[in-house]
Amino acid sequence: MIAKRKLFCLLLAGAGLLFDLRLGLAADTLTVRIGFASVGADNRQFSGGSSAAVAHSEHYLDRELHDRPDVKVEWYFFKGAGPAVNEAFANNQLDFAIQGDLPEIIGRANGLKTRILLASGAHAPIYLAVPFGSAIRKVADLRGRKVSIFRGTNNHLAAVKVLAGNGLQERDVQIINMDTATTNAALTSKDIDAAFGNFPLASLAERNIAEIIYTTKGDNPAYERHSTLIGQDAFIKAHPDITQKIVSAIVRAARWASDEANREAFFEISARTGFPASGYRYDFSNQELKYRNTPIIDASIIESYRVQAKQAKEFGLLRRDVDLNGWFDRSFLDVALKEQGLVGYWQEYDASGRPQAAGQ
Repeated sequence: MIAKRKLFCLLLAGAGLLFDLRLGLAADTLTVRIGFASVGADNRQFSGGSSAAVAHSEHYLDRELHDRPDVKVEWYFFKGAGPAVNEAFANNQLDFAIQGDLPEIIGRANGLKTRILLASGAHAPIYLAVPFGSAIRKVADLRGRKVSIFRGTNNHLAAVKVLAGNGLQERDVQIINMDTATTNAALTSKDIDAAFGNFPLASLAERNIAEIIYTTKGDNPAYERHSTLIGQDAFIKAHPDITQKIVSAIVRAARWASDEANREAFFEISARTGFPASGYRYDFSNQELKYRNTPIIDASIIESYRVQAKQAKEFGLLRRDVDLNGWFDRSFLDVALKEQGLVGYWQEYDASGRPQAAGQ
């Protein structure tokens, strides 16, 4: 009987030790929370049209972190786009995000402590769509019209700049704040006269529901939108090794997504959002994948952010000046480029937008 009791106690002790070890492992697990300032159709948990979207869909981070079983990655997709991402950062609910330029600038102006690490969704155009058969044929025709713009997103400032370039200000049109799904529905029902937006508008044009009468593509490069990987400064300082792996994984995805041999596959992966591949095909038409899918934070993008910050204040989207010094951190990107033999693979541009010679 005594021997059985000893055995029973040993078994209990062993089970307790195993339970304690499991608790310890659980306590040591690091969860990395990454957000997209976008979401798929019908709230599908996918994004498209960028290297970070490929990294998510094709599990690049899982492969990069194969030697770190203690690290768990969680992905979040925000219907509220950039403003919702800023709120999540402010509430310490995200560690990294793929976000557009204007909301990033607004977040910095409001005191968010972040760093921009690489480009993912650079040089993107916007489009102006009207209901099929509309008499509106150019930007200047929008005066007094009901126009959808998703306020606070990187489409917002680009649209304001396009209006200004055509002699209009926001107050000259009836701006209605709508997200992508609401905009598409309003164009379909003709409840609005026009909408500024991005690639989903192409699917409406394809079905003769709307017409795209203007695009920034081929117009002034200053109208381009940029998105980047941005991270919480505190997380980056605490976990530089994990930050490096995240950046390296997205750079690998960018290399794949920049290869013209993968153009159609890139569009098909993007279509997991529920938006048709044809929309992405239209969005990237007449542009090299390397140009749009570059991860490089070069002088042209930094200058674009500087100008965006100034213009955001001029157009009343910000109330204060924004200090961009120390915000852009290329150190992790440069390590990834060197390790993957990609130094010089993507063209860099100077502050005026001209191609920059290698090594400059």
